[in-house]
Amino acid sequence: VGGAASAGMVFDFTTKGILNAAVEGELWRLIDPQGKAPGVMGWWPAKAVTFVDNHDTGSTQAMWPFPSDKVMQGYAYILTHPGTPCIFYDHFFNWGFKDEIAALVAIRKRNGITATSALKILMHEGDAYVAEIDGKVVVKIGTRYDVGAVIPAGFATSAHGKDYAVWEKTAAAA
Repeated sequence: VGGAASAGMVFDFTTKGILNAAVEGELWRLIDPQGKAPGVMGWWPAKAVTFVDNHDTGSTQAMWPFPSDKVMQGYAYILTHPGTPCIFYDHFFNWGFKDEIAALVAIRKRNGITATSALKILMHEGDAYVAEIDGKVVVKIGTRYDVGAVIPAGFATSAHGKDYAVWEKTAAAA
């Protein structure tokens, strides 16, 4: 990566691999022993390029594809978390996720989420992962529907889909 002064970044294959497994009912994997996100995202988020799939893992290569029925959980995670997220062309243009991904990108931009945003993991169980980012956004991925007890007061749902939801801090709570 070349050190802090370097512009170099690295594709975060560790986070991709852990996320691949986590969305299969092992969301407890999304926290490391120090309470941070796993992979480069947790170790050095400013240098992490996060992704769900790329031309080497998914698409026609199919060497290490993300579980196809859980792709949007992956995007809800990487687009709300620290690191620099990379959107796979096929998912955006060919798989029918353009509107959902665009909504998550808009939330990221609207709330100023960056590669170095603060991450607070609120829940990490097999069927539910919940995290707060910069005190402005909360994301839930996983099959568990009711996670209301861990969602801080003053947040309203702004995006949701199959097994994911995103909340933003309301103006009244800001």
